[in-house]
Amino acid sequence: MENLQTQGIALPRLGLGTFRLLGDACRAAVESAIALGYRHLDTAEMYGNEEPIGAAIAASRIARKDLHVTTKVWNENLAPDAIRRAFDASLKKLRLDQVDLYLVHWPSKNMNLPAMFETLMKLKQEGRTRAIGVANFNIALLKTVVEEIKAPIACNQVEYHAMLNQTKLRQYLSAKSIPLVAYCPLAQGRVASDETLTAIGRKHDASAAQVALKWLLDQDGVAAIPKASRAESQKANLDALQLRLDDDDRKAIAALPKDKRCVNPAFGPAWD
Repeated sequence: MENLQTQGIALPRLGLGTFRLLGDACRAAVESAIALGYRHLDTAEMYGNEEPIGAAIAASRIARKDLHVTTKVWNENLAPDAIRRAFDASLKKLRLDQVDLYLVHWPSKNMNLPAMFETLMKLKQEGRTRAIGVANFNIALLKTVVEEIKAPIACNQVEYHAMLNQTKLRQYLSAKSIPLVAYCPLAQGRVASDETLTAIGRKHDASAAQVALKWLLDQDGVAAIPKASRAESQKANLDALQLRLDDDDRKAIAALPKDKRCVNPAFGPAWD
């Protein structure tokens, strides 16, 4: 598995997303993914599944240094004391002494960015998280965090797939050497029925989802965290790494409409 090097950590390019995986089903999915070779697990306080993920990690007996774990603080807990409480709770549920990456899950209208990042940087200095980052931040917010506060951001996790244009955001992140971690990389299943992606898949003896995933992972500085609960889907996503798309494939994917945003809550930022 290829890694992205960022802020002192190695981030596996393909990870397991776990949103909406709960309880025993979540634990089973994570155990299956680890057995198949996944070494990048993504969770969040808000997902309500850190405990089963912690149980799966403990059962796996994988050396801690070989596993990358990301979790996130919810946007209602962005005051310094609240970040600390949320972080402590996440660590306890995950049964870990340290996470690899701790993200601000969503920006909030009334957040105090300097105070937030002072707290996050202290958690990093204390060795409790190896790196810090953000999710769902637009370019304007990133500029404040990166250029004014000068926070050592290891990634921005955002929705990105073959049906959503993220060119401007990608260009900004690339210029700052910050990886983009793509969630909903399969557009919540919508790519599976796309005729263009299906035709490209037929050419390569692959599925439309595998084509869409490889298109993302072929881009510099991009990682992806598709959610997959079944071992078959997890393996199919891993197998996508072996695909070789050609220039004609990429041109056809570039020509797809790119205006499909699957996740756009009312509290989200104004997207560029």
